Formats: sequence, C-alpha cells, structure tokens
Amino acid sequence: MDNLTTLQERLGYTFQNKELLIEALTHKSYKQPYNNERLEFLGDAVLDLIVGEYLYSKFRGYDEGKLSKMRASLVNEEGFTALALHLDLGGYIYLSNAEENNSGRTKSSLLSNAFEALMGAIYLETGLGKVQEITIDLLEHVHPDISLDSLFKDYKTSLQELTQAHYGTTPEYQLIAAHGPDHKKEFEVAVIIDGKRYASAQGKSKKQAQQEAAQIALEMLSKELK
Repeated sequence: MDNLTTLQERLGYTFQNKELLIEALTHKSYKQPYNNERLEFLGDAVLDLIVGEYLYSKFRGYDEGKLSKMRASLVNEEGFTALALHLDLGGYIYLSNAEENNSGRTKSSLLSNAFEALMGAIYLETGLGKVQEITIDLLEHVHPDISLDSLFKDYKTSLQELTQAHYGTTPEYQLIAAHGPDHKKEFEVAVIIDGKRYASAQGKSKKQAQQEAAQIALEMLSKELK
C-alpha cells in the first residue's frame, strides 16, 4: 500500500479527516465496520452534476441530446476508471487478500467505485467547489480534446495497434465469469497480452467488458512505454 500522502498530493487536496479518506478507499471485502459504498452513492450524484455543468458551459452550441450522450460517456464505470487510473488509485485501496489475488486493484468496477467514493468524501469535507476543480482537472488531463468523436473510441483497436507495434502480438480476451440472472447478466473479461494478464473488467455484454478491459490495459501499457 502506497503512502496516502502521495495520493493526496496527486489530488491536490489534503484531508482534514483522515478516517473519511480511509473509508472512501475501503472495499467491502476488507471486512471493516465501514466501507466505501455510501460515499460511492454520494460521489456518483456529485460527479453527475459537475460533469453536466462542465459540458453545458463548454459546448454552448450542443443540444440536449448531444450533451446527454457526452455525459453518459464520461459519467460511467469506464469513464471513472480512466480517471482512477490517472491517479494510480488502485494502489491505495484497502482490499481483502482474496480480492487482491483476483486482480482487484485493476478491476474496472472497483476502481470506478473507489473514485466516486473519494469524490464523495471530498464533497462532504469541503463542498462542491473543490470536487469540481479536481474533477475538471482530471477530465482535461485524461481527455485533452473532449469532443463527441474523441469520447467514442474503440479501445480494443487502439490496444491491438499498440501491442502489435511494441510486442508483435495481439491481445487475447478471456471470459472469467458471468453473474446474475439471464435478463440482467454481468460478464467479467480479462485481457491477456503476451501471456500476461493485464486487467479485467465487467460489463452488461461481453463486448462492453472487453472494451473496458482494453481501456485499462491501454492506460497501463501507455505508462510502461513512456
């Protein structure tokens, strides 16, 4: 576990209440009297408002349909995972050994939930303004050219191009599990590159799970190759 001081430096925010920070980073598998689910609920609502206002102000010529489509592409598991990866948030989450051994620190759902909880915790401590500042800064770093076209990338294609160029191989996608009833299935897929499992993600379809796993792997490889 990395020092939480480093995470706060990356955020540009120092918590007054360190217990609130720890709660935001505690996954339910860690078996404490608290976990980050309630803060995740709050953070989701706060982020929805912040991103909505940001897009409304930035894209004055866009109608409600285009703004809604852009917000939906940012305010979701995939979008928040990208922001969490930029912070290296996976290294700070409190997990059970079993969850960690199951690649929990790179799971899209877990990273996204922790990011929402972290923003919810900052909102509770200092209000909307600081969360807005942090979120917009992260958005503009992760998406330097926010537009309809840039937000709807094919991550699988981008990852394949990167791995072919640097490793002479293509990614493989492995179905790990399928959860839930037939009418509400969740699929978990891992991406494997050159025999190494890089990341796993969940989605409402195998295709969505593959795209989300590809995005995580793309972020990780991009950092390795810098």
